[in-house]
Formats: sequence, structure tokens, C-alpha cells
Amino acid sequence: MSLPIFDLSKPAGKVAFAERLARLRSTASATSQAAETVAQIVEDVRSEGDAALVRYMRKWTDPAFTADRIGVTRKELIAAEKVIDRKLRQAIRKSIDHVRRYQRHIMPRDPKPITIDGARLGLRFSPVESVGLTIPGGKAVLFSSLVMLAAPAMEAGVPADSISVVNPPPDRRGDGPVSDISPIVLATCRMLGIERVYRIGGAQAVAALAYGTESVQRVEMIAGPGNVFVQLAKQRLAGLVGSDNGFYGPSEIVTIADTTAKPDRVAADLLAQAEHNPGKCFLIAWSRKVINAINSELESQKKNLMRRDAIDAALAADSAAILVRDMEHAVEIADTLAAEHVNLAVKQPRLLLTRLRHGGEYFLGDATPVAAGDYIAGPSHCLPTGTTARFASGISVYTFLKRSGTVEYPRGMSSETIDMIAKMAQSEGLDAHAESARIRQRPPVR
Repeated sequence: MSLPIFDLSKPAGKVAFAERLARLRSTASATSQAAETVAQIVEDVRSEGDAALVRYMRKWTDPAFTADRIGVTRKELIAAEKVIDRKLRQAIRKSIDHVRRYQRHIMPRDPKPITIDGARLGLRFSPVESVGLTIPGGKAVLFSSLVMLAAPAMEAGVPADSISVVNPPPDRRGDGPVSDISPIVLATCRMLGIERVYRIGGAQAVAALAYGTESVQRVEMIAGPGNVFVQLAKQRLAGLVGSDNGFYGPSEIVTIADTTAKPDRVAADLLAQAEHNPGKCFLIAWSRKVINAINSELESQKKNLMRRDAIDAALAADSAAILVRDMEHAVEIADTLAAEHVNLAVKQPRLLLTRLRHGGEYFLGDATPVAAGDYIAGPSHCLPTGTTARFASGISVYTFLKRSGTVEYPRGMSSETIDMIAKMAQSEGLDAHAESARIRQRPPVR
């Protein structure tokens, strides 16, 4: 299976692309049934605590799950770090270092105050007090997502001992073997200095972080990727807790390729996202010859990959090669897809970048694999999906910071300013507001 080709100069190609686009957007929207399910889970966890957690973990993950398995012990974290491969441990430490250095570099500083009409006005950034991070379970061991969430939070100023991690053990319903959270995930927690770790996932984990249970400590904010149930739970609990305000769902890539693109490298990047199960891949080019060459490479390379079934499913159902008129048309289609990863396999990637508006993260030139962003480059790989890059951003230090304005009249307000405040307040029918300004004109009562 290679990428189906949609020629946008033909009516059939336009219809096929519209169907793919609708499917892509549907991943970030909720069905009424899913919303009802999440509402019930959230209420059950609120009212029953650990008992509800155990019930839902038994239903969707492990029929033998018990309450004493919810929390991971410090002893287990220490043991996990000792058993993982030394070179892998070094790579994880390097990843943590790179992400922290990048996030430190982009960390906003309080701007210098500005004085307007006698008022000294400023802005201060401060971190949220505690954070819960959602790390998906499933077939892949996504310890890299832990780095990409925790490192920005820590650089924003959230202490490691105020960070909680939820990560469910692998699904063992049916005849699945007994298994646990990967020791690599636990070792990564240990290397980050995080000791509050829970073996739970799904909407029930989000609810537990928001409300707290007998075993789970509540947090002020929840961030991280997950399926539609995780995302809906974050939305439902907004207000009780903060959230990252993003939809970080199934992985996706858009590659714009011209005649200078190296087919083997482009194909490798597309396959890397297709193997996520689910993964979504879109190739945009204005040359059928370029598309054919990349499709040929896809067929050749996937023969040697472990996740061929997942790749074939992704290429057939959720992906496409899109034949457009020219580069301008390519930019229009790429911005419509507003993808998580946007790969610019063109002669002048920096010039093309200036014309694009919507993308979670951009990868410039054929020497830059998307996998670099996934693991070690620096920017977080927790990025908006389902076309939500039109209005959303990826995880960074900004996610975990609050902004507070400051106002000071060091020499007091002028009579003119007081009169204007009073006039505006009275016009709204708020005489106490007006008086609170006017009282500054009179000597204070001692």
C-alpha cells in the first residue's frame, strides 16, 4: 500500500481530499456518546474516588487491577533506572538537557514597567503550583512524551515534587499477558526527579488528578496527549483545574516536496508518522513524478519495518498524496490541513516558511528528520493535531505560566484621572467604584 493520489485539478480528487480533511478534523471533535461516557466517568471518580478508578481500569485495561497498584513506589522508580540500557539512559539524559535548554532560552522575562499618566504598569509571569501530566499507554512506550511535558513545566518553575504523572499499564483484556508500566517510563521519571507516578489512564486518570482520590493527589493543572476521552475529560473539568487548551491526538505529518526533495528521506519521515497506529500522512507536491518517486520509496522501505500492518492501515484510510497546481496552491492546502508536523522538503525551506501560517512545528530541509523533534532537538513534540494548529500551540514553558498585570501610582492619581474613573463607573451604575477613586482625593482616616 502506498499513498493514494488526489489530483485537485479533478472533481474526484477534490471530493476525496474533502473526505480526508473531514476525517482529520473529526479526530478533534466529540461525539455525543463519547461526551456522555466521559461525564459519567468524571462523576463516578468525583463521588467514589479509588473505587471508581479501579472499576474503570478493570473495564478498559486490566481485569485484575487493584487499588494497591495505583501508585508507583519510590523503590520501583529507583529499580527501574538501574535496569535500563546505559546508552539509552545517556540518550534520555541528553534529551532532557536539550529540551530544558531550549525551554530556558524561550522562557519569557517580566518586561520593564511602562509609565502611563502617572501609573507604573508591569507584567509578571509565575508558574502554576502543581501539574498532572498524561502519558498515553498502548503499544508504544512513549517515555519521550514525558520528557517533552515535564522539562517545559520544570523550566517554567513547577517543582519536580509538584508534578504528577499518569501512565496506564498495557491493555491485557482477553488473553493478554500480565504486564506493567515500562521501566523506561519509570526510569525517565526518576531522571527528571519526579516521584509522584500513578498506573492509571484515560478519562478516569484526568478526573482523579482534578478531584484527588485516596491514592491520587489533586493538581492545579493537567497537560498532555491522549485519546478523545482524555481530551474531553480535560475540557469537562476546565475551571476546576487548568489545562493545556490543546488537542494532542493521533500523530500526523504534512510534507511539501519539490523536485529537489530526496524521495528516500521524505518517505522515511512519512513512514515514521504512519507507524504510530493511528498515524496520518499527507504529501503535497505539484509534480506527479515527485509523488511517484516517493510512493516507490514507501513501498520499498516499509518491507523492512515492524509495524507494516499499522502503516498500511494509515496510508490507506487516513493519508494521501495531493497533487496541486504550484507552490502557492501547496501553501493553501498545507494551511488548511494545519498539521502537527510540517516538513519542508524544498530547495528554499526558509522562504517557504515565511508563507505558511498554520503548523504545530516546522522541519526545514531534507537533513532534518521529524524524529529529531520527537526525541532530542529541543522544542516539545506535544503538538496540536486534527487541524487545531489553526488556533492552538504546542506544549512549552508558556503552557505552565500565568500572567499577572501590576498597577502602581507611586505619586497618586491626578484629579483628572480620578474624575474620569468616577465618570465611567457612575455611567455603569457602580457608585462604589466611583467612590473608591474619589476617596484618594481626601486625606486618609487615621
